[in-house]
Amino acid sequence: MTLVTRQLKKAARVILIGAPGVGKGTQTERLLTRFPELASISSGDLLRENVRRKTSLGLKAETAMQAGNLVPDSLILDLISSEFKSKGWLAKSPGASISPTASFILDGFPRTSVQASSLDTLVPINFVVHLVTPPSIILSRIASRWVHEPSGRVYNTDFNAPKVPGKDDITGEPLTQREDDSLETWTQRLHKFEETSRALLEHYDRKGCLWRAEGNTSDEISPKLFAEIENRFC
Repeated sequence: MTLVTRQLKKAARVILIGAPGVGKGTQTERLLTRFPELASISSGDLLRENVRRKTSLGLKAETAMQAGNLVPDSLILDLISSEFKSKGWLAKSPGASISPTASFILDGFPRTSVQASSLDTLVPINFVVHLVTPPSIILSRIASRWVHEPSGRVYNTDFNAPKVPGKDDITGEPLTQREDDSLETWTQRLHKFEETSRALLEHYDRKGCLWRAEGNTSDEISPKLFAEIENRFC
């Protein structure tokens, strides 16, 4: 898919919501290419990086994880806040508002309406996309998905096949299938998503920033998503 870049005229603060395997990662990559002002902020990556660097936030998170507990929402918010400050989007003074030029896609947080309410106190999200693909199609896609574990590169034998079957295009190393790509695991994850996302989607619908993008493939959804962002922010 050929991507032409577009310039944002207004700040876009984006969250993508969708069932496991719907293609959030693919859409994020394409959005970052299409709209260069966007940055990807992954709560999972921030967590791992802070743990690796043994920052004060990372040490707190590591303590929670070693005790078998979930990392508290407040700590995830602190990680995101710290990242915003490091990018110059948020002043260091308490209660400071987010920069009007900060444009990003927030990945991995929030996952619940409670987390969304907490996030509202830090930054006003202004575009939430509900990505929708029929579960039967997602399941078929997952069965064809192979990954290069060291890099995270993802292939699909139906529409994004590796140049050499079973081998990574860059390193030539073998590809594998993720354990969580089994039917049973995916079904459990889908049920969990459906339970938690209902209130989350309602939260953003009430705020007037929820938009639904439906399609059987990422290539069907991307043009609709691009057009909507250009209409709202370009």
